Amino acid sequence: MINPNISVDCVVFGFDGQSLNVLLIEQKDVGQLRRFALPGDHLEEDENLDQAAARVLKELTSLSGLYLKQSGAFGDPNRVKNIKDLPWLQSNRSDPQARVITIAYYALVKMEDFNPSASSFAARVFWHDINSIPELAFDHSEIVQAALQVLRRELSELRVGHELLPEKFTLTQMQALHEAILNSSFDKRNFRKKALNDEWVLPLEEKQTGVLHKPARLYTWNKRRTGF
Repeated sequence: MINPNISVDCVVFGFDGQSLNVLLIEQKDVGQLRRFALPGDHLEEDENLDQAAARVLKELTSLSGLYLKQSGAFGDPNRVKNIKDLPWLQSNRSDPQARVITIAYYALVKMEDFNPSASSFAARVFWHDINSIPELAFDHSEIVQAALQVLRRELSELRVGHELLPEKFTLTQMQALHEAILNSSFDKRNFRKKALNDEWVLPLEEKQTGVLHKPARLYTWNKRRTGF
């Protein structure tokens, strides 16, 4: 049995080496409309919020075992009252007009490590650049932006980052990650100086292999400094 008044929505961020992306689903049962949304669903009565978020990702995108963290709660009385969302609500909810409060989660993945596939009421699942996402169902655009603010704050405080880079990475890759998430450009010399002086990373006695350009030195996160 589900609780019709509480749901979870998941903002899954993926990094492709250059751009930050968010995982979206295309909803089924919306007639001629194409409506995009975050993976989400109502809470089942016998599960907690974390379990619900993990289930949602597994059922809608076939992803499992992801790091998930709450990024906000959304309870505007009108969040499910948009006329554009009514066809889907009528097809999938016994009480389409019931007020719904949602708890949002965000996750971080290396895009090459996962192959999401649509299931349940998702017609398809796809990655989309965070800087040009289409109109989303309900208040999902607001949920994405709130999660992005949490991600930016936690990146600045060195609480996240390792989920999106290889275990061994170059400073160029690290800078690209920061620029993609923070939507900013940094001076290469200053960025590297700060990363090294503030001991974000530790240099390794290894260089890139299999590249056409001059191999760059590899680094790893300084776990003593970052806590990862």
